[in-house]
Amino acid sequence: MKVLIVSDTHGRHERILQVLRREEPVDMLIHCGDTEGGEDWIRQHTRCFSVPIVKGNNDFFSNLPPELELDIEGYHVFMTHGHNYGVSMGIERIVEEAQSRKADIVMFGHTHRPLTEKIDGLWVINPGSLSYPRQEGHDPTYIVMHITEEKEPEFTLYRL
Repeated sequence: MKVLIVSDTHGRHERILQVLRREEPVDMLIHCGDTEGGEDWIRQHTRCFSVPIVKGNNDFFSNLPPELELDIEGYHVFMTHGHNYGVSMGIERIVEEAQSRKADIVMFGHTHRPLTEKIDGLWVINPGSLSYPRQEGHDPTYIVMHITEEKEPEFTLYRL
């Protein structure tokens, strides 16, 4: 299974199309918030059956859920934008919340900085931003998750 993970596109949807052209086929597209009203556009322009999207701090008039829990190939995933857990100041609160929900993977955005880290058996994943990256080099980033035949998740960070 191949899952494309993006965040913080802030209305610049053409970058999602660019990533999809590069990565297709994908089985699922996950967006960790701050589409700025683009959720319908994103769903219409992807060929994925499943496109879970959460509400970010800049999705003011959106009806998107602030958090989702889903299962991907037997892995329990907790996804949220992250601003309600203070991720700009550190990931401790979001890690605690994910662990309390018995998640195997937590996915979030908000910081515009990519992160793939395993903490006490929990994968902590932030794809960074496709539109306004803040890490050194300022390259737009996204993550591809593969579930291997051995059913192990692999996370690869890509720059656009």
